[in-house]
Amino acid sequence: MISEYKKGRGSQLNPNNKFLPKTIVIDHIEGIDQGININHSRKVFVDSPNAIISENKSPDIPFRYSINPYQGCEHGCVYCYSRPTHNYWGFSAGMDWENKIIVKKNAAYLLEKTFLKNNWEPETIMLSGNTDPYQPLEQRLKITRALLKLFVKYHNPVGIITKNSLISRDIDLLKYLANRNLTRVFFSITTMDEKLRRKLEPRTSNATKLLKTIELLSSSGIEVGVMMGPIIPSINDHEIEHILKAASDHGAITANFTFARFNGDVSEIFEDWLMKNFPDRASKVWNKVKSLHGGKVNDSRFYKRMGGEGNYAQIIKSFFNASKKKYFTQKEMKPLRKDLFRKNGNLNLFH
Repeated sequence: MISEYKKGRGSQLNPNNKFLPKTIVIDHIEGIDQGININHSRKVFVDSPNAIISENKSPDIPFRYSINPYQGCEHGCVYCYSRPTHNYWGFSAGMDWENKIIVKKNAAYLLEKTFLKNNWEPETIMLSGNTDPYQPLEQRLKITRALLKLFVKYHNPVGIITKNSLISRDIDLLKYLANRNLTRVFFSITTMDEKLRRKLEPRTSNATKLLKTIELLSSSGIEVGVMMGPIIPSINDHEIEHILKAASDHGAITANFTFARFNGDVSEIFEDWLMKNFPDRASKVWNKVKSLHGGKVNDSRFYKRMGGEGNYAQIIKSFFNASKKKYFTQKEMKPLRKDLFRKNGNLNLFH
């Protein structure tokens, strides 16, 4: 555990990686003759995978294929369920997740190879699922933009999930795709409370920027939805109606949510964060999260892990659905088209 609260970071811990036989720790700093300098600045690692598309087989997730141009995420969302995947790379799910970022610079090359295969059947691919495709490094590396150019070239449908206003940079490509019903965008908004956001997800775009970006995309003909994820009891559950109303007022046409669940090392990371930021209600929050998942803070069961169960879960679901009905009546996203795909990237004169 670190001695000082690090502003601008979600996790305040770097839990041991269970896959590593040895770990450097500082248990009693006063007993060390020579100090250990731990650098928490960003480090970038380049990966060269053989494939870029991941296939999802979970019935809880509404898409089959996804692409994550980055591994690790500077946004620093303390609750992120993807943090434990960093262990497979030899890193910690804690601060390492936020400052040791792996980039897949050959992502566009691999995607085009896939599109050129004779057996590729056009299917919606989601940009995200594990990490945000518009996290800070994207501003310089433009890997996500390179991928979008291929979705334009081949007319393959693409969905996007983000909580960063940087997506507005690519509005030219998104408008092209939207005009052919080949894309939709979901923005993740967890809180409208800026003080809370800076602690909970310190390097994301604030709600004001996200709402302006929703309005910009919507006014450009791009279908936009909002994801309130996750809903954390006694932290942001009181904001449901406020978030849905604001999103609808700015052009979003649908809304969904997930409940907080703390898998793997995220349990230790979030509990530490909770005790440091909300000691007065930490026990209450922790017990309410448990009530959502059968007495545990995590639930890996299909059909249960996202939506929770129990009395509190039912109350939140009912309130969310009532708010959604109130602000999103007669609004619905159209299915993305798959029939416009250009084999070999060639222009079809009939489209």
